Amino acid sequence: MGSQKKRPVVLTAAEREELVRVTTTGVHPASVIRRARVLLALDTSAGEVGSQDVIAARVGVSGETLRLVVKRFAETGGDVHATIARKKRDLPPVPSPVTGEVEARLIAMACSQPPQGHTRWSLRLLEKHVALAEDIPDLDHSTIGRVLKKRNCVLI
Repeated sequence: MGSQKKRPVVLTAAEREELVRVTTTGVHPASVIRRARVLLALDTSAGEVGSQDVIAARVGVSGETLRLVVKRFAETGGDVHATIARKKRDLPPVPSPVTGEVEARLIAMACSQPPQGHTRWSLRLLEKHVALAEDIPDLDHSTIGRVLKKRNCVLI
């Protein structure tokens, strides 16, 4: 197997014991158990490891999963916990358009007098007025409602 020659998985006795405990006891997500089983099957310190197809069939995963687990093990520097755990995302995929300044402007607008011809602010009316303001990004009425609810601002 090519990836075993390039990136061998060598576990200590304590790491093996920990992975066996993860796979046999307690409540762990299925993905964590699957990756732990892959690491145990790929461990070269326990003896000779079979081919990629044999290991994939024995563990019940695809060859691509084997390759990805070995790659993650090498990237984490042999850290077993970082390999089997879910990878944490550095940043949210899309930054929120609602910053502290936008939130303050929105609350100020909601607390002000409603426009002529309206007795109170509604979320849709606030949405229209936010779209007209140049220094506030366009926000959906549901986003406006979430911001106001978070700050306990009730539209009456």
